[in-house]
Amino acid sequence: MTKHRLFWPVVALLALLLGDLIASPAFFSIEVRDGHLYGNLVDILKNGAPLVLIAIGMTLVIATRGIDLSVGAVVAISGSLACLWIADHPDGLGATLVAVGLALGLSLVLGVWNGWLVAALGIQPIIATLILMVAGRGIAQLISGGQIITINSGPYEWIGSGFLFTLPSAILIALAVFVLASLLVRRSALGLLVEAVGGNPEASRLAGLRSARLTWLVYVFCGLCAGIAGLMISANVHSADANHAGLFIELDAILAVVVGGTQLTGGRFSLGGAVIGALLIQTLTTTVYALGIPPEAIMLFKALVVLAVCLLQSPAFRRKLRRRTTRPASPAPASAPEKVEVTA
Repeated sequence: MTKHRLFWPVVALLALLLGDLIASPAFFSIEVRDGHLYGNLVDILKNGAPLVLIAIGMTLVIATRGIDLSVGAVVAISGSLACLWIADHPDGLGATLVAVGLALGLSLVLGVWNGWLVAALGIQPIIATLILMVAGRGIAQLISGGQIITINSGPYEWIGSGFLFTLPSAILIALAVFVLASLLVRRSALGLLVEAVGGNPEASRLAGLRSARLTWLVYVFCGLCAGIAGLMISANVHSADANHAGLFIELDAILAVVVGGTQLTGGRFSLGGAVIGALLIQTLTTTVYALGIPPEAIMLFKALVVLAVCLLQSPAFRRKLRRRTTRPASPAPASAPEKVEVTA
């Protein structure tokens, strides 16, 4: 079991939850108020839903030997555009549908842009997405006019803070995207093709696979996931902040994917592992507050826990650790043979 790539992330997640339970015995309590579920576990799932969405898209990008550093900027752009439209057209459900359509449409365009730079022009993914990472914040500020856009729209706020079937809507949206992505990559040949492109792009091209088109597709999907996350984040706080919305979420998403067992060198990937990694990152934040750790230490605390999980996942590190713990004791020096005098 310890050799399974999801073993140590699950163990780390359970250990964190156990620490929260020890720090607060009522941590696992869940109550129903007005027909809705409330509790710390529900909050972890709800607050971690945007990161889960981005981690799903990032997993497929990393599986093709790529990276997307622009997801945080796409989050800010998506939320700013949607909130700006709703602020200018407070017409209820109709304005919300148009705002969501515009935001997701622009997110798809940004994904197409990243895919074009990587797949068509051959620019290194880290450089191609770094361009939008830098420029995207400026685009979001231009959309919002450099101000925090505050809205009051029930239909839009439902995306981030609403409920359906007693569960927060954010959880259900993230679950729907995860199920859809899992069906596409595991119930069709798409997942195998993505792994082939990430495992050996040149061999897959010679085998007749359209690797450029697949690479383009995963960046578009990642942009769409980031756009949905941007809607979710802005709807949850009833506002759009171009400077802070989605800040550093790309780093959390990469950590979640790596912790979930997907290697940065591309090839085989795990969407379920990405979800577990995202929940682990979110639980870390909750644990910091539950244990009374200063908020300034959140980043350091995350780094230490993620480092420990990655080391435990490393076969080379585990082999060295086993050799140290099972090293046999050095044999005692052989004593000199006794002299025996023989007399005639």
